[in-house]
Amino acid sequence: MSTQSTSATESSAQAATEQPLSRDDVFHLLQNARRRGVVRYLSERDDDAVYEMRDIATQVAAWENNKPIAQLNSDERQRVYISLYQGHLPKLAEKGLIEYNQSRGRVESTPRLEQLEAYVTTDTDEQQADSEPATTEDSTSLKYYSGATAVSVALFVATTLGLAPAVIAGSLATIITGLFGVTTLGVTSRTLR
Repeated sequence: MSTQSTSATESSAQAATEQPLSRDDVFHLLQNARRRGVVRYLSERDDDAVYEMRDIATQVAAWENNKPIAQLNSDERQRVYISLYQGHLPKLAEKGLIEYNQSRGRVESTPRLEQLEAYVTTDTDEQQADSEPATTEDSTSLKYYSGATAVSVALFVATTLGLAPAVIAGSLATIITGLFGVTTLGVTSRTLR
């Protein structure tokens, strides 16, 4: 009877690993940076290889601390190692994404891991390209607002010193409001493009 229950458990576990991950499972598995690091590490390497857990923990710690592996200290490595050992690797193994031999500290990816690889960005050029337009838009916005502020200050100083006719003094608030309105529309239209 125990043989039947063992084989039934194995077949249900195998059936679960053959089904695609649900959206909730994908989000849950990728919500933690260390699990994402493990997926990234394994997806960047040979699918058939077996990896030492300490090597994975060391690389994830390096990514987490933005340091080369050689500059990591013992505490930084240990924090990541313990969390991977106790929680993250067993969670990935439970979902059938990796084969994890906890006693030997060995990890091997399974074909199911490919379901998460699309969500892990590894191309640093792509990350830099994504950040450049925001910087360009920020500097363009700064130019628009700086120009509008300079014109507004010039009109205010001219009115205060009596250099501008009285008609301009009465209309100064309208001019400044209109100037900022036009500038805001210009910046908004450039941002939406």
